[in-house]
Order: sequence, then structure tokens, then C-alpha cells
Amino acid sequence: MIHLLQENVAIILPENGLEEKLTKAKEENRKLSIKLGFDPTAPDLHLGHAVVLKKLKQFQDLGHQIIIVVGSFTARIGDPTGKNKARKPLSAEEVQHNAQTYINQLSKVIDVQRTKIVFNSDWLDALGFSEVIQLMSKVTVAQLMHRNDFNKRFTENTPIAMHELVYPILQGFDSVKIECDIEMGGTDQLFNCTMGRQLQEVHGMPAQIVMCMPLLKGLDGKEKMSKSLNNIIGLTDEPNEMFGKTMSIPDALIEEFINLTTDFSVEEKKVLVSKMKEGENPMNIKKLIAKNIISQYHDDASAENAEQFFINQFQKKNFEEKVYEPVSIHSLKPIQNKVSVVELCHQLKNDLSKSAVRRLIENGGVQINNIKITNADEEMELTPQTKIKIGKRSFFELI
Repeated sequence: MIHLLQENVAIILPENGLEEKLTKAKEENRKLSIKLGFDPTAPDLHLGHAVVLKKLKQFQDLGHQIIIVVGSFTARIGDPTGKNKARKPLSAEEVQHNAQTYINQLSKVIDVQRTKIVFNSDWLDALGFSEVIQLMSKVTVAQLMHRNDFNKRFTENTPIAMHELVYPILQGFDSVKIECDIEMGGTDQLFNCTMGRQLQEVHGMPAQIVMCMPLLKGLDGKEKMSKSLNNIIGLTDEPNEMFGKTMSIPDALIEEFINLTTDFSVEEKKVLVSKMKEGENPMNIKKLIAKNIISQYHDDASAENAEQFFINQFQKKNFEEKVYEPVSIHSLKPIQNKVSVVELCHQLKNDLSKSAVRRLIENGGVQINNIKITNADEEMELTPQTKIKIGKRSFFELI
């Protein structure tokens, strides 16, 4: 059992902590409380989030208590992003909307009915100012400056606001309030999770252990999967979209995707990795990964259909045989029935910024009626049966 729970985990702190917690829980005949906190900043879960959620599901299947802490207070103050500036704080209405969206999507991986969901505004809003000061007194500035991004920004003379320094302390206090045994997160959350250990000890409680999962790289193969970088596979993406995105990952990411995104058995994963290293066509392995992902978040039939759609759409060359998404001309916003190519493509692919669309056009990534267009400002008339290909996976036909 412990080997299953340790599979793919990047950091366990302390090293023997998991075994000790499991043994103690068994002796006391109780469930472990496993915490995952999130600030509902962008309401779409993706495969990067699922890496942690699937580990939570393993604990849940063994009978332990999963506690999701929604940062309904902390999202309203703005957390440090790990970059060179704080994240923009959200309104209470945005927090509530995003939180509900997250909770709905959690059911893609864990059993929400058996999951305890709490909001940290319930206890953080109730703190008086003197209590906040007392809480802050338990942590030194030197400890906070051990956090890599704080240290880097301080060294580079980049401003660090006081509320950013308080943020990890508040996250740690969440662990005190829910009496957490284990806190889960990505490796980028190591500092904040260890803060929970420290504050629990200060309050005379047994310290939680920290389990950090690896950060899944996004479709670009460089940065971690993140909605802000537009490199994600969303848990609510349609099957065809999931399949196409998975097929687009760089070959260097295949092993990472096998280990972190699929639910193949350990032996099946080893076989796939061996086949790849022995020279198997990467496309064949990506297809297996894509079908497995779709089966997890949709069903087996959707996975089979998505594979067939991909073969017809992307492996057969005839432009006319592709499946095009119909778009009514009346739904577009032309000027006197004319529109620039960049504006048209931006309206069709509004998940991309206009500058990203312009780069795509200039790099030859757009075809209109099977003709490559590279002048983003070229104007065209909107006429029915015009067929437009944007990038590798987006096909539209004006009607």
C-alpha cells in the first residue's frame, strides 16, 4: 500500500513521515486528514491539477478523509505567483463563481460526496487584528526569505508587498484550523506547506507531513501546465480536443505524460517507456496516452471516436475531406461585410490573443480555402462556404 501512495511523489517531508502517519492512524483506528488547498483564481482544472488529485483519490480509496480548503479569503488578497509580482486579488463574487466551478470539476477525479470542502474565510475573516499580529509573531522574516521567489525578488530589488509575506502564514494557519495530517501540493508549494508544519508545532499539535507532486509540463514542453500560458489540456475539454492536444506534445514529454497523466498499471507504464526507448514510433505511443486520458475523463467510446476523428482530420491529407465547424457569418462582426484576416481568426479563436493570432498568420499557420495566408492585415469578404484552417487543429466553415 505505501508503495502505491509513494508512486510519482517528488518530495515527502520528513522522508519517513508517511509511514509514521499511516502507522499512527492504524493504532488509533482513525482516518488521516489529507489537505489540498487552492485559491479559485482561474476556474478551469487541467491535467496538471489532476496529478495531485489522483494521489488524493488513492488516499480516498483507502478510506482516508480528503479536505479541500478553498482559499475564499486568501484569493481576495492576492498570493505571490512565484514570478516577479503578486497575483491580482479577486472579488468575493469571482471567488464564489470560480470555487463552484472547481468543485464541480473535482468530481472528474475524486468522489466529491465523500470529500470535506471548507472555506478559509470562515476562520480568517473572524481573526481580530491582534490575533493576526500574534500569528505573524510565530514566523521570522529570515524564514520567509528562504522562499526562493522572495529571495530572488529581494536580491533583484523587485518590490515585495507585505501582504505577500503574510500569505504563506495564512495558508499554514489553515492546517492548524483543520488539524491536517498530510498536506498535498505541487513542488512549487513546498515552502507554503512546510509553513503549516511549523505553525502546527507552535500550537502544540502533531506536525503534518508534506507530499509534493511533480509539476506537469504543458504542451510547449517547457513551462509547467498553466492556463495563463495557454499550454493546458483541460479536464472538461471535448474528447477530440484532448486527443489533438495530446498528439501535439513534444516527444521529450512522452515519458512524463505516461507516468503522470495516465492510469496504466506500473507494469504497463514500464512497457510503454521501454518501447519508446527501443525506437517505437512516438505517434503510436501518444495515441495510447491520448485514448487513456479521454477514457479517464469521458469514456472508452469517446476515446475510440476521438482517435478515428484524428486519423481522418489530420492524417488524411485532402483539405476538402476535413470536418469543419460551421460558423454563421451573422455571428461575426465585419465592417461592411469585410474583415481583416487577423480579426476574423481572432473572432473564430477567441482563446488566443490577437498578437498570438498575428504571429500564427505570419508564420504560415493559417489557410483560407486551402491557400496559405501570411498577411495578417489582408482584408477579405465573408462569403458562405469559405473554409478556414487556424493552426494545426482548428477548422471552420462560414455559412
